[in-house]
Parts: sequence; structure tokens; C-alpha cells
Amino acid sequence: MKLHVESFLPFPRELVYRTYRDRLVELVPFLPNIRRIEVTSRRDEAPVAHVVNVWHGGGDVPKMARAVLSENMLSWTDHATWDESRWTCAWRMEAHSFKEAVHAAGVNEFRDDKGGTTLAIDGDLTIDGKKLPIPRLLASTVGPAVEKFLGAMIQPNLTEVARGVARFLETEAKR
Repeated sequence: MKLHVESFLPFPRELVYRTYRDRLVELVPFLPNIRRIEVTSRRDEAPVAHVVNVWHGGGDVPKMARAVLSENMLSWTDHATWDESRWTCAWRMEAHSFKEAVHAAGVNEFRDDKGGTTLAIDGDLTIDGKKLPIPRLLASTVGPAVEKFLGAMIQPNLTEVARGVARFLETEAKR
């Protein structure tokens, strides 16, 4: 399944890019679906930075539902390569549950747009039903259904992260 989201942020590209890359942990209060983000590694080789973050979702998941969903089901590792010379971030997501079944990767592009920034996120999400813990007979129908369900959840969350960056920068500007 193709993922595509575009968001406009009324802040200069360099500020948006560096905030997204360097201050992600500080954005958590502005991201309702995220409980925490941990930076597990970072290697800078200017103009490229390689960053690995572990995201812990479920911020808006009701406590009752959280009792059924494990921490692993709500967490993922994000492997990102930030190239400031191209204003891009190539990413690959590694699910903590059903690692072999879930594949997601893409590129974020930060475009200068009349003094603001357009953030374009393009990616692919694939669920291999044969690698889910379900009867093989159901794999060909469950995989695409799960993919569609997750895609419907992920796309609004990608937009929400951009909104979170904008709210964070608005708060910073008032200081």
C-alpha cells in the first residue's frame, strides 16, 4: 500500500527540518498518539545523519484496549538517514510485533514553500499475511485487510506529527 501525506508548516525549511531531525524527543507532548520516543543511536557524517529512534505509541489508546495490546504491538524502531544537502529523510520502520510480516519504508522531503515548508511523506507499507500467526488459509485475505487497516491509521498519524512540529515551533516562538 502506498502512503502519501503532504503538510504545510508556516516555518522556514531549515528550522522544520532540524527540529524534526534533532528535537524529536521534545515533540512528544505535541503528539497525542505517542507516549515516548527514545533515541537509541545517532551518527553524524555531515551533511548526513543516521538516527535510530524507538517510538512508543498508544497515547490515545484507552486503558482497556492497552490491556489487550502488548507494549511491542504499540512500538516500532525507526531507522532514518537524514540528508541535509537534499532536505530529505529516508526511513525504514521495523515493527516490534510480527517483525517478519510488516515492512514499511519511504522518504520525507522538506520543500521550501514561500517562506514556509511543505513536508511530503511518501512510503510503502506491506503486510505479508503468510508471516502472521494465523491459519495459512486466511493469510491471503488477512494480510491485505491488516495492511488497509494500518494504512488508514498511519496516514493520519503522519499528518499529526507534522502538526505536532508546527505546534512545538509556535510554542517556541512565543518564548
